[in-house]
Amino acid sequence: MKLFLSLITAFIFFFQTDLESLRNSYAKANQSNENTQAFINLAEKQSGSDAVTTGYKAAAQIMEAKITKKNRKALVKTGATSLESIIKSNPNNIELRLIRLSVQENIPKIVGYRGSMKDDKAFLINNYGKQNATLKSYLKKFAMQSKSFTDAERATIK
Repeated sequence: MKLFLSLITAFIFFFQTDLESLRNSYAKANQSNENTQAFINLAEKQSGSDAVTTGYKAAAQIMEAKITKKNRKALVKTGATSLESIIKSNPNNIELRLIRLSVQENIPKIVGYRGSMKDDKAFLINNYGKQNATLKSYLKKFAMQSKSFTDAERATIK
């Protein structure tokens, strides 16, 4: 029984480490093309099939259009369709909403993928208090640098 619990604990710890590295890489991805490529590579290597990991993989597809010259439209369309599908299946997942908001905030307006920004921002503000400490910290860091949040909205996220 102890061995079984140890294996489960190790698995959970391993999974969380992967998710943490994805989060950290994603937070830095827009700073440079090298960081974007590093995030894409990390996302592609992830073997997890949970909703959040799949959401980061979809974001990586969309971000790949930023640094590639070919098939940009197809990359954005495939990634956006995948992200929308994941969110439709997991509408109450705050991290997926954060991913979509950050993608829509940073994608050029001409692409037209900006329809959920107000809803996602409201969802993040309304559900912030219900999250664990790690996720609260991640959400707060995002809100502090986000173009979508006003100073008053940032003040509600503590």
